[in-house]
Amino acid sequence: MNKVIELIGRILLGHIFLLAGLSKLGEGYAGTAGYMDSMGVPGALLPLVIGLEIVGGAMVIVGFKVKWAAYALAGFSVVAGAIFHANLADQMQMVMFMKNMSIAGGLLLLTTYTTGELSVDRKVLNSAN
Repeated sequence: MNKVIELIGRILLGHIFLLAGLSKLGEGYAGTAGYMDSMGVPGALLPLVIGLEIVGGAMVIVGFKVKWAAYALAGFSVVAGAIFHANLADQMQMVMFMKNMSIAGGLLLLTTYTTGELSVDRKVLNSAN
């Protein structure tokens, strides 16, 4: 049962980034770039954000180089929370800030454990032995 729980945990942690990155493609791109600019972050960085969210989220989900993807996404979550949701006097912004911090915490926990039996990394390790 643990291997299924590990997989579900990775899916739940990774899917928020994967879906967020995908939502910024197409019609969502201009609005997100404009919002970034309005918060003092160059909208030109958006392709990097999208790449990190899509690739990092997918890596966590499938269990490929999870430790590195989790470190990158945790750092991204903390920085994004601090930049975009720092107005803690606004209850919704406080909730969004705490969501980012909680996700970062879950990702950091993920870096301390193996990726589980149902992962690309485990399949690669097993085939090498």
